[in-house]
Amino acid sequence: MSKFPKGFYWGGATAANQCEGAWNVGGRGPALTDVTTGGTVNTPRYTTYIDKDGNPGKVASMGITAKLPEGAKYAVLPDTLYPNHDGIDFYHHYKEDIAMFAEMGFNMFRMSISWSRIFPKGNETEPNREGLEFYRNVFLELKKYNIEPLVTISHYDDPLYLVEELGGWNNRKTIDYYLNYCKTIFNEYKGLVKYWLTFNEINCLVAFLTFGGDKVPDAAYQEAYQKLHHQFVASAKAVKLAHEISPEYKVGNMICYLTSYPLTCDPKDVIKNMEHEQFAVDYCGDVQVRGAYPAYAKRLWDAHNVKIQMEEGDLETLAEGKVDFYTFSYYMTSCVTTHADAEKTAGNLSMGGKNPYLKASDWGWQIDPDGLRFTLNRLYNRYQIPLMVVENGLGAYDTVEPDGSIHDSYRIDYFRQHIAALAEAVADGVDVRAYTPWGCIDLVSAGTGEMRKRYGFIYVNKQDDGSGDDSRSRKDSFFWYQKVIKSNGEDLA
Repeated sequence: MSKFPKGFYWGGATAANQCEGAWNVGGRGPALTDVTTGGTVNTPRYTTYIDKDGNPGKVASMGITAKLPEGAKYAVLPDTLYPNHDGIDFYHHYKEDIAMFAEMGFNMFRMSISWSRIFPKGNETEPNREGLEFYRNVFLELKKYNIEPLVTISHYDDPLYLVEELGGWNNRKTIDYYLNYCKTIFNEYKGLVKYWLTFNEINCLVAFLTFGGDKVPDAAYQEAYQKLHHQFVASAKAVKLAHEISPEYKVGNMICYLTSYPLTCDPKDVIKNMEHEQFAVDYCGDVQVRGAYPAYAKRLWDAHNVKIQMEEGDLETLAEGKVDFYTFSYYMTSCVTTHADAEKTAGNLSMGGKNPYLKASDWGWQIDPDGLRFTLNRLYNRYQIPLMVVENGLGAYDTVEPDGSIHDSYRIDYFRQHIAALAEAVADGVDVRAYTPWGCIDLVSAGTGEMRKRYGFIYVNKQDDGSGDDSRSRKDSFFWYQKVIKSNGEDLA
């Protein structure tokens, strides 16, 4: 008997802005990621613009948090590399890619829809039919192989017009534009999609603020919490709308799970870690799963003089639009401490005290499979609704041998340990339904904009400078994961 239940979903995960390419093809409008340059592990990505005097400029960002100078406009600059423009050209390779996913044995594929491919500016009343047909064809291709799509509605891909001209999620009107988008795709893909996620890593709106430490002004917290409130309301209304359109629809949230431990047994470290968990992960999870702001929310707001503007009926909306299941990304853990002399680590929004018991990846992310079991138990005991691990993986350098083979034993070791931890969580009684590792096919890194930071079971011949023919090939991990799926998680050798 397998440790995993019959019908468990095995697959992989991508995002439109990182793999799709064709950024200005088929009627698609620009998104913020389209004015975001590449970077490296040591240099930031930049968002580019033209200032009010017509001069080009750039501001360091993660691609979704940049602030431009007064009067500046986002712009694509000449002789500047924008990795997301091409991605890995999934737009033209999706049939080949899905066939390879099917060869591995996928029965679930997490992907996102680019909002600006459906509504180029975001606020149109009529959708772009060419964009709708593209995704219809993708879903039909998945259906051909009995692969269930898990579709993220908003994955760091808001139309640039909404961000620049209307203030994005600062503007409450964005809720209505988002819901019009949701209504369109919910109706369009009825019978082709069952599982939806409202916002990717919604908690990053506040988690990003930790990068600035004590220097982040209260105004930044005010803006982040207000944007989050608008997204909470939008998410809740989308859940209700989906259920009205089809009783088959299941809608989940998606959290960047920043698992942390107290660095020491100093009670002050324990309390500090509790506060970190409340701020970084529980705040968003509690609202979306329980349908109400938690008791500690007021203390989080008061710490930065935040006054959230709510409209009558908002709290009722949150209560009525609770998600059906909880999904999250898990890559690493960190340690929280009050001790200033503690050694620091780096990673996916998880910068904190370095755990001396863990090894790290080439990008400084500490590898902790036991933390996945811990996280699954913590979440299920807190919420008692179905869980899905929708991102997990190892970004690493891959070497193509003269014969074309790629021996990525380090990736296999990473997944072997994490799937074993997942099995332990199942044995603990956790209701986990799916495992979709991140970047099942190589794609553009969200954090650094690199291709060399590869996650996939499938290698894509695309380099950091944009060169390469986009050809696909199978890594050793491809065949290993194929064996894992065929055995329903039993054969990890």
